[in-house]
Amino acid sequence: MMRRVALFALMLFSMIAAAESTPNSPTLKYCITGSSSWYPYYIPDSPQAPGLMSELLPLLLERAGVQGQNVPLPPNRTNQALEKGTLDFDIVSPSWFEHGDFGPLFVKSDPIMQITEHIITLPQNQERWADISSIKGKEIGTVMGYLYHDDHEFIRADFKSEQELIKALHRQRISAAISGDYTALYWSSKLDLPIALAAEHSSGDLVFRLRKERAALLPAINRAIAALKADGTIDALIDKYTHSIETTQ
Repeated sequence: MMRRVALFALMLFSMIAAAESTPNSPTLKYCITGSSSWYPYYIPDSPQAPGLMSELLPLLLERAGVQGQNVPLPPNRTNQALEKGTLDFDIVSPSWFEHGDFGPLFVKSDPIMQITEHIITLPQNQERWADISSIKGKEIGTVMGYLYHDDHEFIRADFKSEQELIKALHRQRISAAISGDYTALYWSSKLDLPIALAAEHSSGDLVFRLRKERAALLPAINRAIAALKADGTIDALIDKYTHSIETTQ
């Protein structure tokens, strides 16, 4: 009898907790699509493997007790939507911003995972771009709407995606571009168009860039990040999406 009472009490508590948390838990609107070629973080039209961030973000939000709604937008509209408050957060690296500063409208979470980007070029031109200062005043391939901490130092040549950057290098439309390492190496292999990683352009961590009016949720988000790091979830997803890239190098 005592076991039945205890079980009933536990079920009742769970039902009450669910009823209280679900309707009242905040819904955060976000966009993780980047370009349509932001592999391995976002992979469109791939239900079984939608991308590292596509899988990780729902887990993080669930652990934090927050509902999320992905609103697919191109990169340039994502930034505008965040500035206006139409979106609540995105996933970015402070290393993409001048002085690592998100500005007064945002707060940032603890680090989720590392991300590095390099100058990419054709293998025969790797030495030419071995020093990051070589980009000053030059036309450099970039992705439309993406943020670059030093784009006042070079001339942007915007393309719609990282995939198009690789193609543009081989069509001699540009001599160098900027891309995340995993993304560039994936598309180089996929397209069978060899590239080389030259000078490092930025290195940092992916974090939540969260609208300041949502700052009260930051402790729960940080706890969720810590928990999924501790139980190996984040490392497992990183390995799932990057192992095949690393083994082709």
